[in-house]
Amino acid sequence: MQTKFKKSYKFAIRTAAYITLYITLIMGVFLYAVYELEWLYIILFGLCVFLFSFLTIQISVERFIYKRVKKIYDDLTLLESASLSDGPITTNMKTLTEEIDKFARDKKIEIETLKVREQYRKEFLGNVSHELKTPLFTVQGYILTLLDGAMNDKDIREKYLLRASKGIERLGYIVNDLDMITKLEVGDLSLDIQEFDIVELIKSVFEMFEIKAQKKRITLTFDRVYSKPIMVRADKERIQQVLSNLIVNSLKYGSQKGTTEVSIENLIKNKVIIRVTDNGEGIAAVHVPRLFERFYRVDKSGSRKEGGSGLGLSIVKHIIEAHHEKIYVESEYGVGSEFSFTLEKVE
Repeated sequence: MQTKFKKSYKFAIRTAAYITLYITLIMGVFLYAVYELEWLYIILFGLCVFLFSFLTIQISVERFIYKRVKKIYDDLTLLESASLSDGPITTNMKTLTEEIDKFARDKKIEIETLKVREQYRKEFLGNVSHELKTPLFTVQGYILTLLDGAMNDKDIREKYLLRASKGIERLGYIVNDLDMITKLEVGDLSLDIQEFDIVELIKSVFEMFEIKAQKKRITLTFDRVYSKPIMVRADKERIQQVLSNLIVNSLKYGSQKGTTEVSIENLIKNKVIIRVTDNGEGIAAVHVPRLFERFYRVDKSGSRKEGGSGLGLSIVKHIIEAHHEKIYVESEYGVGSEFSFTLEKVE
């Protein structure tokens, strides 16, 4: 992009005026006293001196600045060299100063962004390594134990093979979830958009996790009775995945004898918002901005007693964004959490 430099002659005019005034005063007095020339000739002499001084100063300074400015632009790669050859750079340095200031600000922002990304990359690689290492070592331990002779005992063999199978299953969840997120990010995962009743879908998700909820004595419920269907337009299978992940999270971190409540509200004319609210342990405010990052854990102890791939909320976010919708989270530590997302409503 070519920068347009403002043409300015202030420096040349001012300098030429000083030179002209000085020379004309000296030469005017001399010529008038010696040759008794009329003032008209002295004025013409002054004009000639002014024009000569102005042109000499302007052209010389332009060339002087051009060489140095061109080197600065080449060094900083602000502009291509060709963009400076279309016209001379004049004595006004305001444009150059603004460009260099802008360059410095942009580079500072770029450096800060790279630092944040580098920190995120380190955390992400560490989390991936930890998530994969845990089930791998578990499977390896069981298999080595069996190879060392435990396979001769039928009961131990079956128990260890079952546990190893669960470890491999966990690895499969992680790999599949990573693959899904990657496809969502690059747009390779196509959505099957259709019209369906969101109330019926939520009921089916409740039924899927009814036994899990009973174990923790958590009640899955609506905020009120929905007697009529609420039709939305989205990918039914993916929205079911979103609801499943949110409800599973509420069950994991919900309180014993607690409640997970789902509500559906009209947002605007063609939008509804689905809220999943629990009265569990809640999330501290410092963790909320990072909840949707891959493998991000509020519990830094590394405990995996609740299972899962650590990618559930990240998948939820990507699925909702693939629908060009929004997802929100509100939480208060010790009180509970609410996850909500919007969908297009069928008129």
